Amino acid sequence: MNKGQLAGLMKQAQQMQENVKRVQDQLASIEVEGQSGAGMVKVLMTCKHDVKRVSIDPSLLTDDKDMLEDLVAAAVNDAVRKVEATVQEKMAGVTAGLPLPPGMKLF
Repeated sequence: MNKGQLAGLMKQAQQMQENVKRVQDQLASIEVEGQSGAGMVKVLMTCKHDVKRVSIDPSLLTDDKDMLEDLVAAAVNDAVRKVEATVQEKMAGVTAGLPLPPGMKLF
């Protein structure tokens, strides 16, 4: 590998780093909503995994505590799955053409 090729690779790496940072900043402001119990429990989460709000239908407050806990957990898990899908989609453009090892995440 000559100096020109190395310089080109360094420039590509720097550009990718800037693109990753830009996408990470965008992801911080994207919110997704997870739901369970046919929408009776909702969790609003950012793509940085910060839970912003948990909404519980008032009719569930008189029900079984264990069931309510399960519904909250299911809504959080639904939100996490949506976050992961959104992150993967947004990062795909940044890493297009870059051979990353299996399981490697940039975010």
